[in-house]
Amino acid sequence: MSPPKNPATHSGQWQAVARNQIMPLDLALVEAQRANLSAIERRIASLPGRRTVKKQAQAAWLLKAVSCIDLTTLNGDDTPERVRRLCAKAAQPVRQDLLDAMGFTLPLSTGAVCVYHRYVSTAVSALAHTSIPVAAVSTGFPAGLSPHELKLQEIAASIAAGAREIDIVITREHVLTGNWTALYQEMCEYRQACGDAHVKAILATGDIRTLRNVAKASMVCMMAGADFIKTSTGKEGVNATLPVSLVMLRAIRAFHELTGFQVGYKPAGGVSTAKDAINYLILVNEELGRRWLEPDLFRFGASSLLADIERQLEHFVTGRYSATNRHPMG
Repeated sequence: MSPPKNPATHSGQWQAVARNQIMPLDLALVEAQRANLSAIERRIASLPGRRTVKKQAQAAWLLKAVSCIDLTTLNGDDTPERVRRLCAKAAQPVRQDLLDAMGFTLPLSTGAVCVYHRYVSTAVSALAHTSIPVAAVSTGFPAGLSPHELKLQEIAASIAAGAREIDIVITREHVLTGNWTALYQEMCEYRQACGDAHVKAILATGDIRTLRNVAKASMVCMMAGADFIKTSTGKEGVNATLPVSLVMLRAIRAFHELTGFQVGYKPAGGVSTAKDAINYLILVNEELGRRWLEPDLFRFGASSLLADIERQLEHFVTGRYSATNRHPMG
């Protein structure tokens, strides 16, 4: 399969996406959502056999993947210094000697840096010399069970600290009980609280049990103005998977056909290898088209993925695999 023509193109070289808007909740459309498990499994099973990329094409796809990473640290032992190192890696995600050996001269950075609210100001300061946005996880991440007013205050605090993207957690209970009106109202309030900051709605797909629930929750969050729909917090027992991704991508496609708005997609948790990244990129390209392979419409939520991509790029350049510790986060 041919690689993207410009693997590190940033969204500024494409026509800007019109931001999704809040629209009335259409419960009939929500209830009409379906997910054919056997067909989904067949589609995903066919992906590796039909799409294989090697050598220069693989390197190009991997550089594209780097530009779409939300480089993330969401650990209980995070420190300001760890966040600053992460930001340094986001600004220079691949070693310069490897880029030089590949003849790659375009600007390259990750799509964003994603941290807890406590470290937003640290990340904003560390990235002040770049155009890389800071994303903050919010609304009681990861369980999403904080009081609602505190969730809105948390969003406001992160934006005041400089976050340009907010990754919110929906209340899983609304999905599990089929209370789509409550989910819609909650998401509308999150979107309004975010103002100009883009909002990514985390569905926690491993917790909401069925692919049909995933399809319905995706549609409700998009109706409520989500700029992105995201699979997981990375803290669930099951996080991003290709079957879940297919359901969410097709919901995005259906929503685009209905409204004309392009909503972004973010798989998060469990995407840790270069091979995984290429499978996701190819699936997005096949389901939604080339425009969705830009960081304003596609992100990986990842921490360890970048190290494996850089390791694969070193193999492409030298013919040898290196140890992972040769590719630290900063």
